[in-house]
Amino acid sequence: MIIFLTVFATIFIAEMGDKTQLLLVAMAGKYKISHILTGTWFATVVLNLLAVAVGAALGSYLDMRLIKLAAGLAFFWFAYSTLEESDEEESEKEFRHGFGPAAAIFLSFFLGELGDKTQLSGITLAAAYVGGDMRNACYVFLGCTLGLILADLIGLLAGLFLKSKMPTGLLNNLSFVIFSFFGVASIREAFEMIFDNSALAGFLCVAVATVFVGICGMRYFRGKNRPR
Repeated sequence: MIIFLTVFATIFIAEMGDKTQLLLVAMAGKYKISHILTGTWFATVVLNLLAVAVGAALGSYLDMRLIKLAAGLAFFWFAYSTLEESDEEESEKEFRHGFGPAAAIFLSFFLGELGDKTQLSGITLAAAYVGGDMRNACYVFLGCTLGLILADLIGLLAGLFLKSKMPTGLLNNLSFVIFSFFGVASIREAFEMIFDNSALAGFLCVAVATVFVGICGMRYFRGKNRPR
């Protein structure tokens, strides 16, 4: 039980203010709660199973450059998707695609959390406490999973509170800013890993961000000028 409480407290504190918690604030303004919970909780279980089962060896099998690039593109996609014309169209889109939104949320959350400080903390804790003991492995898994879920529930509740208090347009703008910020941050991290040159990475990141803003601008103004 001491192991469980230690892991739970460590992961909960590590996740507070983390990017995936802030992403849930943005997701609350766009997606149904059932889709958010399904996508994020399933991703949390898979991530923590990886952390406990594979442990410190996980990093040897993954190219973090590709992970960061994929995460950045996923965040850009979420930002772009906030530029919907109306809540009614959003609801119809979710109804048509069924499980689609939950799968998209799962992918974005999984990529955003993979290799992040919270999962690295889980890997470190697993290496420290498991030692071939399946009971300890269960304690670490449960502590990581529940700590992450509780911290992210706080982010989701904050998003739902903002959704109830803020105009839809303003909340969509906030969601766009959050998703875009983490998209740029992930892309920059990937470029720094690829080129090992901060100046070049910064330049390429600005170029990508400029193209993205241009695409979003065209989408936004095309929607504004479309006949109602």
